[in-house]
This record gives sequence, structure tokens and C-alpha cells, in this order.
Amino acid sequence: MIVDAHTHIFPPAFKRRRDELMADACFRELYGRPEARMATAEELISSMDEAGIDVSVVSAIGWGRSNLCCEHNDYIMQAVQKYPGRLIGLGMVQPLEVKSAIGEITRICSGGLKGIGEFRPDVQGVDLADESITRPFVEALVERDAVLMFHASEPVGHKYPGKGGITPEKLYPFICSYGELVIILAHWGGGLPFYALNSRVRSVLENVYYDTAASPYLYEPGVYKQVVDLVGEEKVLFGSDYPLLEYERVFRHLNDAGLPLELKKRVLGLNAIKLYGLEQRGS
Repeated sequence: MIVDAHTHIFPPAFKRRRDELMADACFRELYGRPEARMATAEELISSMDEAGIDVSVVSAIGWGRSNLCCEHNDYIMQAVQKYPGRLIGLGMVQPLEVKSAIGEITRICSGGLKGIGEFRPDVQGVDLADESITRPFVEALVERDAVLMFHASEPVGHKYPGKGGITPEKLYPFICSYGELVIILAHWGGGLPFYALNSRVRSVLENVYYDTAASPYLYEPGVYKQVVDLVGEEKVLFGSDYPLLEYERVFRHLNDAGLPLELKKRVLGLNAIKLYGLEQRGS
């Protein structure tokens, strides 16, 4: 089974409202360019079928207003219900609106979603050091065995649309504070795995996973083996960042890494199967 642990879908209405949604900081950053593609659940399923993807994790973006979070969440819940066995959903909340955020976490988890993602505290205005905001947010997730997927960015290198400000030095204190929370750091965690050579850092990262989304934009294929060696083969999740990249390019990059077959199987699906409790569907 191949699981794409990082994709994005939007309601058809959001595609029609594209100009209006430019008022949102996160949406504008990611989709301000006309060539930035937005995909519906149907378009994703079609691409999955062509590429041989069995299951995809679909996620929202870091909306600044709770009403947009709710609209997007509604669509993701509908998509998961429409394509059972093919789609796993992550939703979004605005943690600054504490009461409504907790209520929305309850609603979406009851509606079949598995957590929150792709969280963008930098553009959503959330200070990760402010426990009056983060603690109730995290406790609501932990109580429901839900995951939190961050958009993580490397602090060096080239600039690109969507490169954010949540880098390892901001992620690490948060992880230290909430060791009970299962965290997925997108885009190889912005380089955080490389600090796992420090034994004190490594011990804190027990509940942290890393997805490979947008790898061809960011790293040479050798990143797969390097990160596996540092954090363990069970911690790396294959992700495409669809529809940002075509599957052909993503698979070519992974194949160029030259991973042993059993390790490649873990990255492509077995790790995500275990994380999201999909064993009953087979591997």
C-alpha cells in the first residue's frame, strides 16, 4: 500500500472565490501566483489512480479566520466520507479563538478527521511560546488521540512561495513542552532531524514524525537515507504536497535515493499505516 501523507484539496467554491480569498495571509502566500494549482477531492482521486496511490492524507491550510477553517473542514469531512478507504483528513482551527478552536477540534474529530494540519502559526499569528493559547489547543488534540501537522521551514537556503518562519529553533521548545502530542513536521521538519545527533535533542523527538513533502524543491535525494539514519526508519512519511508537484517528479526523486526495498516500503506506506491505524486495511 502506498500512502501519500501530505496533500491539499479545496472545495470547488473556494476555487471560484480565489480572488476573494486573497485577503487571507496564508492563502495569498501559497496561491497568490496564478499558476499555483488548487485541486478538488475528485482531481486528487484521479491523480492517485493514475500514480498508483492507495490512500492520501488531505489537509487544510492555515486560515486566519475560524469561518474559513470551518468551511474547509466541512469539505474535507465530506470528501473523507465520500471516499472511504482512500482519504484520511486533517482539518484546521484558529487557535487564537480558544473556545471555538476547541469546539471545532471536537467537531472534526467526531466527524472522522484525524487531527490538525497543515498548521501555520507564523501566518495565523500564534506565538508557540504562549501557553495560554497552545496548552488548551494541544490538550484538546491529545484527549482525542489526534495529530498535529506543522508546516516547517529550513532557516537557510533559497526563498520560495510558502517558505515560512516556523524553523527548528521555534519548533523545538514547543516539542519539549508537549511531549505527549503526536507531531508531524512537514518538509523534513525544516532540518530539525539533523540535530538528532545531539542525544538530548533525540530523546525529545520520540513522538515526532517527518514527511517528505516538496523534497525535490528542497533537498538532494540523499536526504532520505540521512534522515532515516538520524531519527529512525519508522519516522519518515512519504508526502508529495500534491498538487504542488506531479507524482512522476516526486517518485523519481525518491527512486534516486536508492533506498533498500524494505525501507522504501516503510517510507511509502507502512509508517503511515501504523501512525493512522490503517492496519486493518492491509499493507
